Amino acid sequence: MDIITLAEKIIEGRRISRQDDLSIFLNCDLQKLCEGADRIRSYYVGEKVDLCSIINGRSGRCPEDCKYCAQSAHHHTGCEVYDFLPEETIVNACRLNESEGVDRFSIVTAGRALTGEEFQKALHAFERMHAECKIDLCASMGFLTAEQLHKLHQAGVTSYHHNIETSRRYFPYICTTHTYEQKVETLKRVKAEGMCACSGGIIGMGETWEDRLDMAISLAELGIDSIPINALMPISGTPLENQPPLTESDILRTIGFFRYINPDANIRLAAGRALLTNDGELAFRSGASASITGNMLTTAARATIRSDKQMLRELGRDVTPVYDL
Repeated sequence: MDIITLAEKIIEGRRISRQDDLSIFLNCDLQKLCEGADRIRSYYVGEKVDLCSIINGRSGRCPEDCKYCAQSAHHHTGCEVYDFLPEETIVNACRLNESEGVDRFSIVTAGRALTGEEFQKALHAFERMHAECKIDLCASMGFLTAEQLHKLHQAGVTSYHHNIETSRRYFPYICTTHTYEQKVETLKRVKAEGMCACSGGIIGMGETWEDRLDMAISLAELGIDSIPINALMPISGTPLENQPPLTESDILRTIGFFRYINPDANIRLAAGRALLTNDGELAFRSGASASITGNMLTTAARATIRSDKQMLRELGRDVTPVYDL
């Protein structure tokens, strides 16, 4: 079966599993793979592009040893360090992103899990944003309990982000302070709570193509709704600082087969968009249907959102947020 025929089969309802011969995705013509992935994206997701933005609610001093991360206390990167941001700062950033037509706003925090007083501050900030803004709300706060996730849900959070990062096999080479299984259990709690589960990973950390395929299959098995794909941007002071950058072709092939394996998920461009033509124009023709946009708290945020929306409009995509329909 050729890759275009496989795309048509997926549109008809076929799903890829571990039992399938996945080598087709590595050996097929890249242009045809991207063409098929775009057909699948168009059928299952349509022309709407989901745009989300984040604010780094707490930065640095993370006790985890993830080899890619600037915020790990195990590395010496000179990253900014601060405790949980003032509520007004967070709410103002939320309003800015809503005014620019972003679909979703997320508070992301460094650390194993947000707990205690800082978790209560986050809950209050979410309650206020939910009351005062129309934008959808997301959180990314580490290994939360079912009770914490329920409280976030009650506060207006509809989506929770928690990356599995890579394959089960390769995960111990990237992090030793927590396990892949702990990641999976957290995502199962998110799904059980009835929240949108957002989970993906980073490519270009030294993993194999088989690891990338395994990650795509694992996310499909978990029923993940939104899959951010990050291309590693090596950071000085981390163990991965000397990793060579990925080629655009490698990134596009990854996006393409992620779409085949997760046909109805939002495949979201995340870190590494600078490695792509026009910040991802070709990727949006190769199966991507969503993106992280903006630039946290900098004055460039508005310009980045607007340039992203302009590029997407030129591709014929819909960037109108649901709350404005």
